[in-house]
Amino acid sequence: MMKIPVFTDDPGWHGKRLNEAFAMRGFQAVFVSLKDCFLDLTTHSSGVVIPGFETLPAFAFVRGVPGGTLQQVITRLDILHALEMLGVKVYNTGRAVERTVDKAMTSFLLHHQGIATPDTWVCESRHEAHQVMLREISENNPLVIKPLFGSQGKGVRLIKQGDALPVPMEAHVDGLYYLQRYVDSGEGVWHDHRVFVIRGKAVGAMVRHGISWVNNVALGGRCESVAHDGELGALAEAAARAVDIDYCGVDIIRDRHGKLFVLEVNSIPAWKGLQGVVALDIAQALVDDCLRMSA
Repeated sequence: MMKIPVFTDDPGWHGKRLNEAFAMRGFQAVFVSLKDCFLDLTTHSSGVVIPGFETLPAFAFVRGVPGGTLQQVITRLDILHALEMLGVKVYNTGRAVERTVDKAMTSFLLHHQGIATPDTWVCESRHEAHQVMLREISENNPLVIKPLFGSQGKGVRLIKQGDALPVPMEAHVDGLYYLQRYVDSGEGVWHDHRVFVIRGKAVGAMVRHGISWVNNVALGGRCESVAHDGELGALAEAAARAVDIDYCGVDIIRDRHGKLFVLEVNSIPAWKGLQGVVALDIAQALVDDCLRMSA
């Protein structure tokens, strides 16, 4: 049985589903941390060493890129880039991961392609950040501060009229200000959508009902199936094209006036909540697409 590396530090539920899906197609998933892979640039080496693999595999599945120092993260992405240069099909690619793990670049690409996304400002200057906050809040436009890197709603903060501006802000946002205009989906009935896209096509979607304005499943959001075609699916597909990605989870919110906005594109999306409300076997769909790509 051919072995396939699945890059992750914590296989968990998703790893189990991927393992079963690969086995259904006659492959053995081997879970490997990118922290344990390394470059060996000596005469008789292929260049990249993946523990458990004597030779480079035909393809690799990226389920997780662990955080760390800037140097560590760059080196882990270097591993993905090097594998692609050596002919390994990487799913998702290192470039796609870079584009989407960085919320600023995701927002830029969405804006550049004319895709509806909330007004956003990204700067290092505390003065500039405060000018934006003062102007927006004085016009009764609440703002959301997010960490540039992060997921599952962690570290997200809402600033609205009457709130004291956070000074100093460095401890919260690491000296980089990613500010996004808050989209009100309905006070007390907060919700947003997650659309799963594979190879440019929306394959499943859900609405997440939050217990607060942050709707993430990890923070208590309740999932409910919703049609993945029509305007919702088309917007998610456009967002996936904008970042040029194999598969992703697109977060979309509808404001009080019915307009849809793309909030984020996730290159390493969880799908446990979505799987609970859709019939499609998402892990199998991912594996099948990955194998088609490598054929």
